[in-house]
Amino acid sequence: MFESSRAVQPVAVFDSGVGGLSVLQAMLTQLPNENFVFLADEVHLPYGDKPQAFIEQRVLTLCDWARGVPTKAMVIACNTATAAGATRARQVHGAWPIVGIEPAVKPASMMTRSGVVGILATSNTVASERFKALVERFDPLARVLAVPCPGLVELIEQSPMDPARVQARLAPVLDTLLEQGVDVIVLGCTHYPFVRHLIQAHVGANVAVIETGLPVARQLEQRLKEAGLCQPATTLKGEQAPYLRVQFFTTGDPAAFHAKLQALMGSQWREAQVSPLRV
Repeated sequence: MFESSRAVQPVAVFDSGVGGLSVLQAMLTQLPNENFVFLADEVHLPYGDKPQAFIEQRVLTLCDWARGVPTKAMVIACNTATAAGATRARQVHGAWPIVGIEPAVKPASMMTRSGVVGILATSNTVASERFKALVERFDPLARVLAVPCPGLVELIEQSPMDPARVQARLAPVLDTLLEQGVDVIVLGCTHYPFVRHLIQAHVGANVAVIETGLPVARQLEQRLKEAGLCQPATTLKGEQAPYLRVQFFTTGDPAAFHAKLQALMGSQWREAQVSPLRV
């Protein structure tokens, strides 16, 4: 039974920048009948070095704006924002479904052969109480090593991205994990899947590199089903070009965001519209 008045509304997706596009890709595939509103808070990029109270307030501000669009659910497609603001946002917004994201520590702990799991994340994610509790929960299954990679988000946000500079930034961090016997690396920031190929090339085929886009898409699907908010399949949204299913907004420069969107997602997104967001 669909709650039709709300079921036709889009799902909001929020990140500090383009990292959440990696989650959006998974949701477009997993939920072919849904539309989305993507919010990039680029004027405050990166979140990784901001005070957690500031990030919490940005989460609340963007949730308020998205709910007024209106949208039927929110995906906080940012590890740092989830750690800092998801709990408070759920308190404020009650029954409005809010899906957060956190590093895939549990599947990594089940996969490891060496018993050592590495997590690449931003400094704020690593320092958060929510993240520390997550690591402690699975520590009996594996030794979990969380390492920040300052500056990596900014390099990924550049258009065009410079692979040589990304590799130079990643190399010492990845070497530290390899020296500790890591055989599974979790990407603890939604920006990082866009350089997964460079990470995999450095660590080699014997080290698994995992991300969280698909699990988040499945969690959103489950939440929408539970709330009776799935878009009816008869709308055939999945047959549309992907850019027709997403409205993009940025607190930064729309033209710059559009360039990064094409660089990361492909030329099929050249017709996408990006609007300014003043919040």
